[in-house]
Amino acid sequence: TARQTTAKRRILLVDDNVGTTKIQSMLLSKLGDHEVRVAHDGQAALQMAEEYRPEIIFLDIGLPHMNGFEVAQELRGKTDFRQTLLVALTGYGTSEDRRKTQEAGFDVHLVKPPSIDEFRDVLSHSKLDSPLNDGDNA
Repeated sequence: TARQTTAKRRILLVDDNVGTTKIQSMLLSKLGDHEVRVAHDGQAALQMAEEYRPEIIFLDIGLPHMNGFEVAQELRGKTDFRQTLLVALTGYGTSEDRRKTQEAGFDVHLVKPPSIDEFRDVLSHSKLDSPLNDGDNA
C-alpha cells in the first residue's frame, strides 16, 4: 500500500485523455485525502483554476486548442497563481523539453506515465510549504 502524505491538497489534473485523468486521480487518492478536480482542455483548465484555486496543477503539454505551455504562461501572468505548484506531465523528456517547461513557468517536469513515487515527491514539494500557499488567499 502507498504511504499517505500528510497534508490534504487541492489538485487540478489537466489532460485531454479521460482515462489518464481517471488513473491519476486513483493514484493520488492512494496518497491521501486530496481534493482532485479534472479539466480536459486549456480553457477549461484556466476556468477551473480561477474557481477552484488549486495548490497543485498537473498539466499535460499536448492539449487541443491551447497547449500546456500557453496555459502555464497565462497562469503565471496572474498574481494569484505565482505560488501554485505547476507540474508538466508530458510524453516528452529531453533536456530541450525540460528547458521549455521551465521557461514556461513549470516547477516540475514529469514524463508520462508518472510513478507513484513521483506523485509523492510532488505532494511533498517544498513550494507547498510556503506561507504564501496556505490556501487562505482565495
